[in-house]
Amino acid sequence: MGTLLGLSLIVCPILYFTIGPALGAEQIETLKILGYIVAGSAAFCFIVGELTGNNSQMDKLWSLLPIAYVWVIAVKGGLSTRLVVMAILATIWGIRLTFNFARKGAYRLKFWEGNEDYRWSVVRSGPPFKGNKIAWMLFDLFFISIYQNVLVLLITFPALVSMTSTAPFGWVDAVAAVFVLAFIIYETIADEQQWAFQTNKWAMIKSGQALQDLPEPYNKGFNTTGLWKLSRHPNYFAEQGTWIAFYIFSIGAGVGVFNWSVIGALLLVVLFLGSSALSEQISASKYPAYDSYCKSVSKFFPWR
Repeated sequence: MGTLLGLSLIVCPILYFTIGPALGAEQIETLKILGYIVAGSAAFCFIVGELTGNNSQMDKLWSLLPIAYVWVIAVKGGLSTRLVVMAILATIWGIRLTFNFARKGAYRLKFWEGNEDYRWSVVRSGPPFKGNKIAWMLFDLFFISIYQNVLVLLITFPALVSMTSTAPFGWVDAVAAVFVLAFIIYETIADEQQWAFQTNKWAMIKSGQALQDLPEPYNKGFNTTGLWKLSRHPNYFAEQGTWIAFYIFSIGAGVGVFNWSVIGALLLVVLFLGSSALSEQISASKYPAYDSYCKSVSKFFPWR
């Protein structure tokens, strides 16, 4: 958490003041609107998470907030072709991710309920949070509720810096759109393969079969088929790629090949490095063959 917060507090201002572009009055006004949403969402996630003990409130909003942010920017930017395309792509991304989380039981009519991401219970039960409610409350406030909300806003900043661009929608934008769609499709395939694998595995276990007695490849306990044969986290690879490709739109807008709106994509990569490490630690503790899988298969990129 300290590394992530440090990167946010130090790198983002440095990039803004050294490589630009400076935000105009319309962009600053739009940013204020987005800031109100961030503040409200962070307060909601913290209060509801603490009252219910379910710390997946931000997980539920992760796929929804970027849709709202990019459409707000698009409307404030006059619904230019570039901004509308960016908003549509963010919507497709968000609908897909929301569906994938919803079928895992994350959403309920009683919005404070729903299944919590399994990793939060592991984090809560380990050092330095086990038996330390104050430490966990601070982690919930600053990392889960505030930092992650700010990060979700940051990944949409390529739209904000493109908001006042007069450059027409061109081939660079087309390349960005193709890459974003390709990564969304890639992640959809990865999630569908994982869903099918886990559904079949748990159906056999619930029927009374022991894990070690299941047929290949289910007896390993984790997916090693399809895209998961090529990398250990194809869904994470595609998620990072989606928002890196989203950044390319700012280049098409004439903002510059390297501009400060890249900070969101970079911090997302850092977040997934930590998230994947936690997931692998949990998997290695449950499945004896997982260490061997890690040694023979790439972490993110699709090659063995």
